[in-house]
Amino acid sequence: MRRAYSVETVRTAERRLMARLPEGALMQRAAAGLAAACADLLGRVYGSRIVLLVGSGDNGGDALFAGARLARRGAGVTAVLLTPERAHTAGLAALRRAGGRVVAVGEDSGDRAGTAGAGELVERADLVVDGIVGIGGKGGLRPEAVPLAAAAGRSRGAVVAVDLPSGVDADTGEVRGVAMRADLTVTFGTHKPGLLVDPAREYAGSVRLVGIGLELPDEPELEALQHADVERLLPVPRAESDKYRRGVVGIAAGSARYPGAAVLAVAGALRGGAGAVRYVGPAAEAVIARFPETLVSDRGPKRAGRVQAWVVGPGAGDDAATVAEVLAADVPVLVDADGLRLADADAVRGRRAPTLMTPHAGEAAALLGVERAEVEGARLAAVRELAARYGATVLLKGSTTLVADAGGGAVRVNPTGTGWLATAGSGDVLSGLAGSLLAAGLSALDAGSAGAYVHGLAGRLAAAGAPAGAHDVASAIPEAWRNVLGEG
Repeated sequence: MRRAYSVETVRTAERRLMARLPEGALMQRAAAGLAAACADLLGRVYGSRIVLLVGSGDNGGDALFAGARLARRGAGVTAVLLTPERAHTAGLAALRRAGGRVVAVGEDSGDRAGTAGAGELVERADLVVDGIVGIGGKGGLRPEAVPLAAAAGRSRGAVVAVDLPSGVDADTGEVRGVAMRADLTVTFGTHKPGLLVDPAREYAGSVRLVGIGLELPDEPELEALQHADVERLLPVPRAESDKYRRGVVGIAAGSARYPGAAVLAVAGALRGGAGAVRYVGPAAEAVIARFPETLVSDRGPKRAGRVQAWVVGPGAGDDAATVAEVLAADVPVLVDADGLRLADADAVRGRRAPTLMTPHAGEAAALLGVERAEVEGARLAAVRELAARYGATVLLKGSTTLVADAGGGAVRVNPTGTGWLATAGSGDVLSGLAGSLLAAGLSALDAGSAGAYVHGLAGRLAAAGAPAGAHDVASAIPEAWRNVLGEG
């Protein structure tokens, strides 16, 4: 499992470690890891042209010391100082001793380079190292750095960010203004939330973690499950299992206008490990035609028969009565799509059994009473606010799917998935899949997290670089499941 910690937690761990180390040792560890990553990316260090974009403080110091290491290996290294009077003194001295060149952004004269001149250096570089702003930075880049970010975007060489791209928020993943876009981010000690959450994640490129010996607490701000974590969560039937022990999930979905939503939710549930799927709703004929193993009922959720969890809402139209009836059930409930719009907030907050809400950004915005852009720009804040407001576990779908528990704690971010999953009906498949995991006995947090993981992996497998429909994603769930279990 990958864990991400807040800036405050990282700073505290760094201070404790520095108190036990010789002065400058921690920065040298970071610089060594950064230089190694740059060398790996270049392939051939000798004769390469490297430009360091250096701001004030330790972030710029990391870049300067790494540049010195690369200069000693024969690279032509130029440091462009954005705030010369506040540049890291020891780092500057090390770079100069190694044969590196130092220029400052300003008027062209002597060792100073105008913005245009610095931009030309960046554009011609084989590698650009972004050491402008560290993890404590807030807001976008300052005006003097914006032209350099544009030049880096035009550069023929790769861009490597030091700890995280300058201009993004390390704690929230928000991007408020212009920010650097990196091909590789070399981060130290631990991941920061902004490296795992969009929109900032898009700016980070690939992420390489360099260990520097930090001792961090057990409870992170963010965590991303990996194959081994999900393998431990996925239910596997035993010899004595029957359909009830495996879990029976009820699906209350679909309408005359949207029968396909019911079919896709049932598809996800049947492939999500449920022992049986009970369907309630007006799309029974379409469901049975596609999945004859489904148990259908026209008597409403209360009289449908035994279930261990319910999924309600996909394609439900305006059927508020069914949503209310399901929310009154004393079993775990997943609420999606129209169910989110129709659900009474007090009924959700008053539930004793677990509730998992699965909005996309537009639905989350409606629930919070804000614009969609606000949710998309501050996804971490939005999912936490929804979980706290509704007393439910919330799975916020999107480019980075986040799962926040009603009781707080670490938010989980899903590392699988593909842009091809942005297709009609994909969310209905996820609802059925996660609902099946709820019926198998997983907590709402685990069901949402494992469901999103397998669903994202199924999306990758179904698409394989080309368009795929929601039914293709559902069909790929068994292969994704076997992949997680090491059987595929």
